[in-house]
Amino acid sequence: MPQKTLSDLSQAMRQIDIAMLSTHAENGAIAGRPMSNNGEVEYTGTSYYFTFEDAHTVGEIEADPQVGLAFQGQKSFQVAVEGRASIIRDKAAMKDHWTPDLEKWFKEGLDTPGVVMIRVDAERVHYWDGEDSGEVKLK
Repeated sequence: MPQKTLSDLSQAMRQIDIAMLSTHAENGAIAGRPMSNNGEVEYTGTSYYFTFEDAHTVGEIEADPQVGLAFQGQKSFQVAVEGRASIIRDKAAMKDHWTPDLEKWFKEGLDTPGVVMIRVDAERVHYWDGEDSGEVKLK
């Protein structure tokens, strides 16, 4: 079977509402939490998620930026991303990724006290789609 491209995956990922972001907790355990996956975004290997500065996630990423993302779609479609995360505090950079539906969590929009953005740059992307599976090369 021909390998899927990043563009193929992006189209399928638009149907997925929630991604699971996994980090390394202070005690070495894996910590996972759901993050909103904005379906309007074209996935290019970089993901953006908003959270609060005081969330455990932020400290865990700053201590160890290696993270995982898991996407579960319909009909056995799944994507696993291994990557490096960083925390963005610059409001101008955040503005490019802000969507109005985020205001249900961040009532004052980008002016919400303590809002930060997590950027995940993929290093490896694996997918499973029924009996089809593979890895998308990013470099």
